[in-house]
Amino acid sequence: MAPSSAIVGKIKVQLKLSISRLRMVQQKDTAIAKQQRRAMAVLLEQGKEESARIRVENIIRSDITTELLEVLELYCELLLARTGLLEAKECDPGLEEAIKSIIYAAPRTDVKELQQARALLVEKYGKDFALEAVENSDGKVAERVLKKLRVEPPEPELVTLYLKEIARTYGVNWPRKEESLDAQDDGDDDKPSGGQALKNLEEPLTTDELSKATPPRDLGPRSPISVAPPSPSTDNLNPRVRLPGPPELKPGAKMSGLKKQTSDTDAQSTATSRESGAKKDIVGGKIPDVDELTKRFAALKR
Repeated sequence: MAPSSAIVGKIKVQLKLSISRLRMVQQKDTAIAKQQRRAMAVLLEQGKEESARIRVENIIRSDITTELLEVLELYCELLLARTGLLEAKECDPGLEEAIKSIIYAAPRTDVKELQQARALLVEKYGKDFALEAVENSDGKVAERVLKKLRVEPPEPELVTLYLKEIARTYGVNWPRKEESLDAQDDGDDDKPSGGQALKNLEEPLTTDELSKATPPRDLGPRSPISVAPPSPSTDNLNPRVRLPGPPELKPGAKMSGLKKQTSDTDAQSTATSRESGAKKDIVGGKIPDVDELTKRFAALKR
């Protein structure tokens, strides 16, 4: 008989290989089941319900097998995490359910790595221990493992639920809903349809109804420009709308100097003309009176 440490090392290696293999088989079965579901959806769409009910049992069995492999994978991970307890000669109570479930279920699977791990566990704990696990005489095998390994046809309710879920997933009208829709339409005859209701809304109003109606406030010509008033802030409590006006033109320095020079020239010419007029009056022998002179001096001061 090989030493206990050597067997434990081999068990550890086979458990790692079994975990990898179990995961690969689960992925493969899941992909195949997905293709089978699409085929079931096509059968339901074509109205071949009886054929779909028979073939969907294969999908149910595949799902149960996938769940079984997942449970066995968890048991392998548990044993791999507690390899230190495998060193003992007797089986630890915390590992008994996992070990006996693997010994019971491994021959019923197609995973060779798991079957080799089972053979090492039988070699480690003896034939009597393995016989108890195979016959489940002490009831240590997990109930969920026993349930998933039972060979029995699925219940009709389960088959119907599977077909409904497949039809919902792939958008198939199953069970047929035409009859229920027709019954619903017959019950709604008293209510106007959408077209009749729309026609009722589109009927013109009478003159009396129009005279009683309240005209909208914004009726009438509206300005093409609308400016939203600014919102008050802490800096401007009473904001006002300021419309943009034409830009203010300011004369330049040259224009200001030219304008001033022109006004000075005009004033000088006016004063000169007035002086010449006064001289003409004096030269002509016409002496102005006091009021006229006062007016002229006032005009000169301007």
